[in-house]
Amino acid sequence: METALQIASAIKAGEASAVEVTQKHLALAKENEDLGVFLNLMEEDALATAKRIDETPDSDKQNLGPLAGVPVALKDNLCTEAVETTCASKILSGWRPPYDASVVKKLKQSDAVIIGKTNLDEFAMGSSTENSAFFPTRNPRNPEYVPGGSSGGSAAAVAAGFSPIALGSDTGGSIRQPAALCGVVGMKPTYGRVSRYGLIAFASSLDQIGPFTTDVSDAALMLQVIGGHDENDSTSIPDATPDYLESLKDQDISNLKVGVVRELSQGVSPDVSARLKEAADVLAAAGCGVEEVSVPATKYGLSAYYLIAPAEASSNLSRYDGVRYGLRETADNAEEMNIATRTKGFGDEVKRRIMLGTFALSSGYYDDYYVKAQRVRTLTINDFATAYEKFDVLLSPTSPFTAFKFGEKTADPLAMYLCDACTIPSSLAGHPAISVPFGVGDNDMPVGIQVLAPALGEMNIFRISSVLEREAPI
Repeated sequence: METALQIASAIKAGEASAVEVTQKHLALAKENEDLGVFLNLMEEDALATAKRIDETPDSDKQNLGPLAGVPVALKDNLCTEAVETTCASKILSGWRPPYDASVVKKLKQSDAVIIGKTNLDEFAMGSSTENSAFFPTRNPRNPEYVPGGSSGGSAAAVAAGFSPIALGSDTGGSIRQPAALCGVVGMKPTYGRVSRYGLIAFASSLDQIGPFTTDVSDAALMLQVIGGHDENDSTSIPDATPDYLESLKDQDISNLKVGVVRELSQGVSPDVSARLKEAADVLAAAGCGVEEVSVPATKYGLSAYYLIAPAEASSNLSRYDGVRYGLRETADNAEEMNIATRTKGFGDEVKRRIMLGTFALSSGYYDDYYVKAQRVRTLTINDFATAYEKFDVLLSPTSPFTAFKFGEKTADPLAMYLCDACTIPSSLAGHPAISVPFGVGDNDMPVGIQVLAPALGEMNIFRISSVLEREAPI
């Protein structure tokens, strides 16, 4: 499978046609529609962009952007001008944004070819992409299994070879967990490193956009493309984006100290635990100092997250009332219209989280639930800070288990929520983390190893991940 770097290099050198590359990826996607990856395959727009790139004079081709002619898939919660953007929810059926998200603008400026909008758990709420209002997405490694979520469509697009790169969003693990289950690289950057402008909000203090890629080098390339300050996002970090690809040239990681997080390594399946030990051994063999470390507050991460995220979702999703855009049910008065629209437009999981969040924010319960959850968040940040005084990066499983079969966890929401137990703590802290494929589990499905670092520590994440990728068991 060709990487984005390889495709862009060939097109800039005149050795490949952007139209032919695009046609090949579109054809593969159409041949495998049963995987349920795309909500909207943007064939006409993609071919028009590819044709423009091919028509660039040979003398100017080297001046094309870093993603020249590279097919890219977008999670359908990223606003794309004049293209239906639904968040996989009936309540936004038919809505066409009047503007591009900042990351979409950057992709276009880099001469990428956007081939379609991918499926997701409705409003990014889920861990299996079974909660889409339209259809589920299947894991390309084995269609009987889920691809993870909520960015399951984007993870599956890369795993199936429909595009070498895709964008997703990660609130509590929605990039890293499906990346692990599908066997691709998935990166959640530092909160604020990538603009959220044009990302349809789930939980605003947690949401972050990041890439799915076929390898670590492409992840570094993508973060360079989409990262950077944006005046449209008040939480955007003002620092310049580093040259992440340059960091990969330094293959000597013997100066780095790695901590294997005890709390995130407990309660995982034996096959995943075995891969984690192998990953730690690889890093030790490369010269890293590897030790176990305790980050105590991480064991409360799941409880804190499922109060904070639903509370923010309750507020953010109040805008979908049938008045301004999207679905609108008829009724005798405004209140009944709001109720009818939201009842029909939202799925069960979204309703569950809205009710949970509203309860946590309600009078008499706010201090007992929401405020305590925020205190746990602060404890988590402090405990990570203590760990990073000794270690440069931390290591854990990405998911406690490999991909599971459809319907296996849908009857028990708590069992589904446990899918994100390893990824949530870094989201609460706003820290970067990546999932790197590292062998398979007992069911022959991929295992992902998670590398974590303090805020703006992506350089070390990429260096460590590159070594894990190179030494990963087949």
